[in-house]
Amino acid sequence: MSRELTGLYRSLAEDTDPRGLASPDVVRRHADRRARARAAVGVLALAALVGGTAVGTQFVLTAGPDTPVGPPAGTPAPPSVSPPPADPTPAPSVSSTPSALPSRTTPSAPPSAGGGPPVRTPTSIPDSAFFALAAANDTGAGAAFSDGPVLPRLCGAEPGGSGVVRQRVRAVPFKLATTPEGYVPDGLYRHSITSYRSGRADDALRELRAAVQGCPEQQIGSVTSRQKLLPDGGYGDESVLFEMRKPFLDANDEPTGDEEVRLIRAIRVGNVVTVLWEQGWEGSSSPKSQVDADSRRAVQAIRDWLD
Repeated sequence: MSRELTGLYRSLAEDTDPRGLASPDVVRRHADRRARARAAVGVLALAALVGGTAVGTQFVLTAGPDTPVGPPAGTPAPPSVSPPPADPTPAPSVSSTPSALPSRTTPSAPPSAGGGPPVRTPTSIPDSAFFALAAANDTGAGAAFSDGPVLPRLCGAEPGGSGVVRQRVRAVPFKLATTPEGYVPDGLYRHSITSYRSGRADDALRELRAAVQGCPEQQIGSVTSRQKLLPDGGYGDESVLFEMRKPFLDANDEPTGDEEVRLIRAIRVGNVVTVLWEQGWEGSSSPKSQVDADSRRAVQAIRDWLD
């Protein structure tokens, strides 16, 4: 320090409190110490910058051409956002036409197995469910409702006996169109209509087929009756036709050499089964053409009733 500056400093010290000012040597030492501290901090900062640059350069140089370069160390990574999972079911295309919009109607009751409306089971059978004879076959005697069996005896079998809801039977005498008025009838139907629980009507016809096949012969009174299934179709939903043959007897119960033939047809319409059992009149045989014609009339009457 120059002599002039030292003298000025000493004059200033004499005019002030000597305890408030430090000596020039002390001030100089403090100034030198602060300068050295600032220089040390600058050197450390420069070293840190050089080191970081070297590390970054090494990272870039060592990374392969296909390796992505990440952000510098210490930089917080951005939050990862996973894409929403793909919906495996493609969204339906929405059309502007009303027909493409979803229906709001309530589903209807399930149809029957054939695709039509559900088959109902009648709990009562009116007179109108029974067919009327053609005018040419009407004897004028009318029909009489009664009790009794709906099928002939078949070796003790009882086909269609279960699942019955309602049953009615009547006796219907008829004549052929060629028979003049006033003559005795040519035949007699034992005509029945039976309503079954759902699923039991077809079982009744299946049991009837099995009963006929299981009873090829049986003793009826003094004669042997032979039973046989006949080809049949075209009546109702399904039908079973069979015959019963036995020797024809004269007034003395002696065989004449001819045969008496009885025809029995069972027809199913939905859960209803109708049976035409032709029993003859005074030993006459069943005329098949007449039984066929009346079978068709019987089916139509039941369809009209059920509809």
